[in-house]
Amino acid sequence: MTDIWQSAMDHAVVLARKAGQVVRDAVGDAQKEAVMVKSSSIDLVTQTDQKVEKLIIQSVKEKFPTHCFIGEESVAAGEVCVLTDSPTWIIDPIDGTTNFVHTFPFVAISIGFSVNKQVEFGVVYSCLQDQMYTARRGKGAFCNGRPLRVSHQKDIRQAIIATEFGSNRDPGVVDKVFSSLKRVVSIPVHGVRGAGSAAINMCLVASGCVEAYYEIGIHVWDIAAGSLIVSEAGGVLMDVDGGPLDLMSRRVLAANNQSVAEHLAKEIDAFRVRRDDAAS
Repeated sequence: MTDIWQSAMDHAVVLARKAGQVVRDAVGDAQKEAVMVKSSSIDLVTQTDQKVEKLIIQSVKEKFPTHCFIGEESVAAGEVCVLTDSPTWIIDPIDGTTNFVHTFPFVAISIGFSVNKQVEFGVVYSCLQDQMYTARRGKGAFCNGRPLRVSHQKDIRQAIIATEFGSNRDPGVVDKVFSSLKRVVSIPVHGVRGAGSAAINMCLVASGCVEAYYEIGIHVWDIAAGSLIVSEAGGVLMDVDGGPLDLMSRRVLAANNQSVAEHLAKEIDAFRVRRDDAAS
């Protein structure tokens, strides 16, 4: 049976590699780039972010002119963020912009593809490490062609948990973030880590390097591709309160198994944030 979306996935991989080369070429001069801000003084964007997103969207429009887009920089510029049943490319041109600006070596191009509000394939290219993570629904997850599988660890006390502090510095939000961190560390777990990129954190779960990742305040373009990579590697996805994952809710918990996920969800001091589709 022909896979009607395989050509789109193949194109996404080609584009991720091209975009990765643009990022690699720019990273040496990243600290000289003009750095702009979006929602706050620490929510950064560079000319390279914009250049990469333009490269991806223009190429996709030429090859698949009827497809829709959700792109981080397009949304920041005023485009609506709405996920419909139509074939939709969900793009984060540089996941880890702060890392890029500081030449911290965890930077990814993330491309998810959704049909009927379901992610059909995901591509995450950790370009400074030259690690290409891919997943096609029902066909598994891979890194540079090597099959991925989540950790078999069932005891959260022997787990590494990934999370991030986010870009919201409202004191109430910061209190909630550190309340969760304190509770998670005190389980106790083996450790807490963070790559500075939601997409890479999710790929680390898929790779079995960490047992779980949670965050509140991320966006659909941060997690769309990674969500399928996790599930195709045998992992589970849910909301931080233990309910079903909603890609537009800006809340995610990805784990290697249900037991670890449910235990972690009980420790998270969850709070609501404005949905990605709130203005749609």
